[in-house]
Amino acid sequence: MKIKNICCIGAGYVGGPTMAVIAKQCPNIKVTVVDINEARIAAWNDENLDNLPVFEPGLDAIVAEARGRNLFFSTEVDKAIDEAEMIFISVNTPTKTYGKGKGMAADLKYIELCARQIARVSKQDKIIVEKSTLPVRTASAIKDILDNTGNDVAFQILSNPEFLAEGTAVEDLLSPDRVLIGGDTNPEGLKAIEALADVYANWVPQDRILRTNVWSSELSKLTANAFLAQRVSSINAMSEICEKTGADVNEVSKAIGMDSRIGAKFLKSSVGFGGSCFQKDILNLVYIAKSYGLNEVADYWEQVILMNEHQKQRFSDNIVSTLYNTVSGKKIAFLGWAFKKDTNDTRESAAIKIADNLLNEQAEITVFDPKVVEERIYADLEYLNTRSNEENRNLLKVENDPYKTCENAHAIAILTEWDEFKTYDWKQIFNKMQKPAFVFDGRGLLDKETLEDIGFVYYKIGTGQ
Repeated sequence: MKIKNICCIGAGYVGGPTMAVIAKQCPNIKVTVVDINEARIAAWNDENLDNLPVFEPGLDAIVAEARGRNLFFSTEVDKAIDEAEMIFISVNTPTKTYGKGKGMAADLKYIELCARQIARVSKQDKIIVEKSTLPVRTASAIKDILDNTGNDVAFQILSNPEFLAEGTAVEDLLSPDRVLIGGDTNPEGLKAIEALADVYANWVPQDRILRTNVWSSELSKLTANAFLAQRVSSINAMSEICEKTGADVNEVSKAIGMDSRIGAKFLKSSVGFGGSCFQKDILNLVYIAKSYGLNEVADYWEQVILMNEHQKQRFSDNIVSTLYNTVSGKKIAFLGWAFKKDTNDTRESAAIKIADNLLNEQAEITVFDPKVVEERIYADLEYLNTRSNEENRNLLKVENDPYKTCENAHAIAILTEWDEFKTYDWKQIFNKMQKPAFVFDGRGLLDKETLEDIGFVYYKIGTGQ
C-alpha cells in the first residue's frame, strides 16, 4: 500500500518538525498538519520564518522548501482526516493533575478526543499512528474507541514513538539512530507496518527501521527516556559528592565516559533535566509499575525524579546561603529559561523551579533568554499557582538585553547552556554589578579561572572548593 496523503493532528514540537521532514524527504506525499489552535497554525504559515512557533536549527529552511508544495498547515481538521490514508496523532499527553493517577499517569483526554473525531469523520479504511508519548496499551484503547464509534471503517493502529532531542530534532529526523514501528502481528497489521516503513524508507536505511509488536514499541519509548534521565540523575548525584570532596564532576564524567561500556553521552552534570518527556515518561512508568503491584520497580524509577528535584532545590538553597542567608530585595539575574540550548521549549525547565524557590524568598529576579518570549516565562510561573499573577510580575522582570539583565544584580544564575553566554564581556558585566558579585553556573558553562581573575565569586555545579 503506497501512502499518498498524510494528516498529522497536533502542530507542536513533535508534529511540526516531524511532518516538515517527511514532506521534504517524500515530495510525492501530501502532508497536512492540523491544529485547533489558530494562532499556532498562523505562525506555521507566517512568511517570516523567524516567527515559526518551534525554534529548531535548520527547521526554517525545511519548512521554506516544502510549505505550499506538499506541506500544509491548517485548522480544517475534519477535511484533513477525511482525505488522509494515514493519520499521525501528535497531541499533548500531560501528566494528570486530577483524579486517579494524579501527578503520575498520563492524561489521555486529548488522545481520546482525537480518536472520536477520526471515527466520526472517516469514511474509508485508515492507518492511525501514535506519535505522542503514551502509556503501554493505549493503542488498544484507541482501537476500541475507533471500532465501536466509527462508520464500519477498518482501522490499523501503529505505535511510532519519536526519539528526538530538542535542539537537534532536525538532525535526528534526517539521520535517526532507529525508527521504531509497532503494530498488530496479523496480516492487516503487518501490511500497515510496511506502509509506514515505506514512507521512512525514502531516506532511512532498512536496517534502522525496527518492526515490533505494538506493546514493545510503546514501552521502548518510556524505557529509553527513563534510561537517559537515570544517567543525568546519576551524574548529578555524583556532582554533590564532588563538591564535598574537592573532586571535579567534569573530570569524573570524562574518566567514566571513556569506558566503552558506559559511553560519554548524558553524563554532563547540571542543575537538573527538563523537557516535556523525561519526567512525564518516568512518572508514567512509575504509575504502570504501581498499577501492576510492582512497588519495588516503581520506587527504583521514582528515585530518578527525586534526585532531579533535589538538584534544583540545592542549587537555589546554595544561592540563598551564599548571599548571607537572605535574598530578600536582592536582584538575581537569570541567564537562560529554556530547558536546554537551541530550543524555545521551557517545559519542566529547571529555571522555573529555581525562580519559584527564590521568589518565595522575596528575591527580585530579572530573566534573559535569547529565544523564550516574555509571556511564556510568566505562563510557566502562573501554572505553578504559587502566588498571584500580579506578584509574579512585580517580583520577576524579563529583559531583552543580557547586560541590562545583570546590571545592579547581586548574583547571576546560568540556567541554560546557550553558547552566546560564553562570548559576553564579563568584565563589563562585573563592573556594573553589586559587590561581591556572584556567579552560580548551573551548567558548568564558563571558565572558573577567567571569572575569578575578573573578581567574581564563582560557583560551578559539581566542583569542590
